[in-house]
Amino acid sequence: MEVYEEEAAIVMASSNSITVGVGGGGGVSNTHTVFVYGSLLADDVVQILLNRVPQTSPAILNNYHRFSIKGRVYPAILPVENKKVTGRVLIGLSGTELDILDMYEDDEYDKRVVNVSLLDASEVLQAYTYVWGNSTDPDLYGDWDFEEFKESKLKDYVEMTKSYVQELEDTTTSLP
Repeated sequence: MEVYEEEAAIVMASSNSITVGVGGGGGVSNTHTVFVYGSLLADDVVQILLNRVPQTSPAILNNYHRFSIKGRVYPAILPVENKKVTGRVLIGLSGTELDILDMYEDDEYDKRVVNVSLLDASEVLQAYTYVWGNSTDPDLYGDWDFEEFKESKLKDYVEMTKSYVQELEDTTTSLP
């Protein structure tokens, strides 16, 4: 997989595809596209973080696997041949919104540019996604299931996300 510099990563899709910017540089595109596969599949979580739910489209990331992480409710993805991760793309994010997701995903994840296949349009486009930084992490196991997360963990996770956003707001308002 090729990882592009943020400023250079603009999709010029084929004639049957849409053009989606994943970088903000060069004045070509002011919006970003992000492939999400875990807690950000929940509109409630996205709404709390971004104060809106952007346009979305179901998508698949090929040659990756979504793992559960021991002791955590959210997943991690890593490259794995012949596997695929179902998720969605968040389309039309501003630079500020991308920064919010970068902070939210923390330093255990590496932001990468990947090719994703849109399920509702038969298109392939580039998007940012957050890949687990430690490919040999012994705490990764099995498969992470969004439906299970939704049923048993989402309510508490939404409350935790509200607290996270409040702490961020408190920190930024207390700065000189």
